[in-house]
Amino acid sequence: MDHVTARTFVDSWLTAWNAHDLDALLTHFTDNVTFRSPVAAQLLEGDGVIRGKDALRAYWDEGLRRIPDLRFELVGSYVGVNCLVINYRNQKGGLVNEVLIFDGPLVA
Repeated sequence: MDHVTARTFVDSWLTAWNAHDLDALLTHFTDNVTFRSPVAAQLLEGDGVIRGKDALRAYWDEGLRRIPDLRFELVGSYVGVNCLVINYRNQKGGLVNEVLIFDGPLVA
């Protein structure tokens, strides 16, 4: 992944989250995506692993229902080999990192 592609991805990801547009957000993910999150572990009372785009949509939909003021502010992004880290502040001011692993142009 080059820096221009990464910046385009980050801008689109951030815009979709801040608009609460799950359809736009999910276009960046494979159908068989595996998503891991400590927040998911708390909300779903499980291991924090979500498998598949439909399950990810359901999780994020529930998250937006519970956090209607959800908003992200970009702090930085970091490009690796087939991966991207997005560092941001959430609506509470907490620092968060998303580590995204790509399979081609989509997050797997």
